[in-house]
Amino acid sequence: MRMSPEMITIDCADPQALAAWWAEALGVEETQDYDAFVVLAATPLVLGFQRVPEPRTGKNRVHVDFASADRRADVERLAKLGATVVGERSTQGMSWTVLTDPEGNEFCLADAGSH
Repeated sequence: MRMSPEMITIDCADPQALAAWWAEALGVEETQDYDAFVVLAATPLVLGFQRVPEPRTGKNRVHVDFASADRRADVERLAKLGATVVGERSTQGMSWTVLTDPEGNEFCLADAGSH
């Protein structure tokens, strides 16, 4: 039997604020708010934001990778929205930028078609 991914859930202190930030970053709408859990349908990817009592510490063990046709412009736009640029990376024809969202969760933005 095969499993299929349904949603990626991000632990955070304020699910409504972080979901609103990601909705603006991705250009989508919040779809369901359950107080301690907000679901954002970022087709084809569904993101969940779950309230947890403890702050994030250390490096994320899992992160989301996104692609952009104009990575530099999108990195600039995300930084203006409140993302922090951690660094630029490249290897074997792939280039990407590591960022963090306003709560410090890491994600990557790659050049479209480089994966």
